[in-house]
Amino acid sequence: MSRVYNFSAGPSMLPEEVLKKAAAEMLDYEGCGQSVMEMSHRSKTFDKIIKDAESLFRELMNIPDNYKVLFLQGGASTQFASIPMNFMNKNNKADFIITGQWAKKAYQEAARYGEARVVASSADKTFSYIPKTTADDFDKDADYVYICMNNTIYGTKFASLPEVGDIPLIADISSMFLSEPIDVSKFAVVYGGAQKNIAPAGLTVVIIREDMLGNAMDITPTMLNYQVMADNDSLYNTPPCYTIYICKLVLEWIKDQGGIEAVYANNCKKAKILYDFLDNSKMFNSTVATEDRSLMNVPFVTGNEELDAKFVKEATAAGFVNLKGHRSFGGMRASIYNAMQIYGVEKLVAFMAEFEAANS
Repeated sequence: MSRVYNFSAGPSMLPEEVLKKAAAEMLDYEGCGQSVMEMSHRSKTFDKIIKDAESLFRELMNIPDNYKVLFLQGGASTQFASIPMNFMNKNNKADFIITGQWAKKAYQEAARYGEARVVASSADKTFSYIPKTTADDFDKDADYVYICMNNTIYGTKFASLPEVGDIPLIADISSMFLSEPIDVSKFAVVYGGAQKNIAPAGLTVVIIREDMLGNAMDITPTMLNYQVMADNDSLYNTPPCYTIYICKLVLEWIKDQGGIEAVYANNCKKAKILYDFLDNSKMFNSTVATEDRSLMNVPFVTGNEELDAKFVKEATAAGFVNLKGHRSFGGMRASIYNAMQIYGVEKLVAFMAEFEAANS
C-alpha cells in the first residue's frame, strides 16, 4: 500500500527521510547492538542523543545561553498546571488572551492556583480572529501573560506578539514549533507538545529563561517542578527516550533543509496554495480572518454539513486522510506541517477542485 497524504493535526506526519533512518537503526543504533527503545537513559549513547538534540534546538532556534531546554513528559496539557505552580508565585496573578480551546484550558487550570484574568477573547466569533490588545490592557502586577501562539483547532496565529511591557510572556507554540523563526528572547517561556511538528507523541519541549526558575509553589509536585528538571538535565527520571531520538532526527532533517528559515519559506508556499484556492472557490470557504491565518492549520467549510461529510469520505478514499475538523468545530481542517511536501498540498487542491466541479 502506498503512503497516504496525512493532514492530521496531531499526532501528525513525520519526514519520510526520518522514518527511513529510524527504521534502518531500529535493531542497531550506530553499532551499539541495540535499539534506542531498549537503551538505558543513563548510558553514554543516550546521553549523546539528548545532548545533540538540545544542541540542535539551540542552533536552529538561536536560543540564548540564559535559557534552559527541557525534555519532559505529560503533553502540553500538563504544562497548564506546571506553569502557574512554577510562575504564579509573586503576586499570584496571571493574564490570559483566550484564542481557542487550549488557551481556555490553560486559563481554567491556572485559576485553580491563583487569580487568572481574561484580558481579551475571540470567543464571540468562534475564535476566528486574534483579538487586539495594548500594553495598558495588562495588569502590571501579573506574574505573567499567557498566549497560545498558534491555534490548532481554529487555524489562527498571532502575527505579532502582544505588547506586555516588563511582564513575562509565556506561549504555547505546540502546533507551530520549528515552522518559522521566532525570537526566543521575547519570551520568558515557550513550550510545545512534539506530536505536531517535532516527533511522535510523548515528548514536551519547554524552553525557560533561567531567572524564571526556583520559585515554585510549595504544593508543586516534584515531577512538575521545572527547577528539578533543569538541575537534572531532563533526566530526573526516565524520559521518553525514543521520542527524543526521533526529535533529534527531525532536527537534523530541518538543518539539512537549510534551517528554519528555509522550512518557513516552504511553509509559506504551501499555505498560499491552499488559501488562494479557498479564496477563489465558490464551494469551500476559509473560516479565519485573513490577517490572522495560521500557516500550519487550515480549517474550511462548505456551509453544508452533509456536503462536508461527503467531502471527507471521498477525500479519505482518495488517500487524503485526517481532514475532518475537530469535534468542537466541525467542517474540515488541513494541517500542513513541515513534513507535508508542496506536492501534497497541490494534489489536495486538485482534488478539492474536482469535488467542487462534481458537486456544484
